[in-house]
Amino acid sequence: MSGGQRNMRACMVCSIVQTNARFLHDGCPNCEAFLGYINSQDVINECTSQVFEGLITLTSPTTSWVARWQRLDGYVSGIYAVKVQGTLTDEVRQAVEDAGVRYIPRDGTGDEDEG
Repeated sequence: MSGGQRNMRACMVCSIVQTNARFLHDGCPNCEAFLGYINSQDVINECTSQVFEGLITLTSPTTSWVARWQRLDGYVSGIYAVKVQGTLTDEVRQAVEDAGVRYIPRDGTGDEDEG
């Protein structure tokens, strides 16, 4: 990834880390279908954060224990943040739920038990 750390953003839904330009041009590889990042700086500003901690390189999402631990199993290979600061609006959270995706806050506050 190019562009330097200051241009990196993390999706607040799935925590993938990309440049602002990549979100704008390609969207989020996990959330594009229901958030619509492509060509929408407003959505990028609303659904991503420049404030995140730690990076995980995920190469085998379906078999990785780290993917299960971070609740990333089922997502595409890529670079993910361990924690992402920020809060989604109720409207965005509803769009995520309407898409059948279970929203898990990526800021560490949503560490509820699975099941």
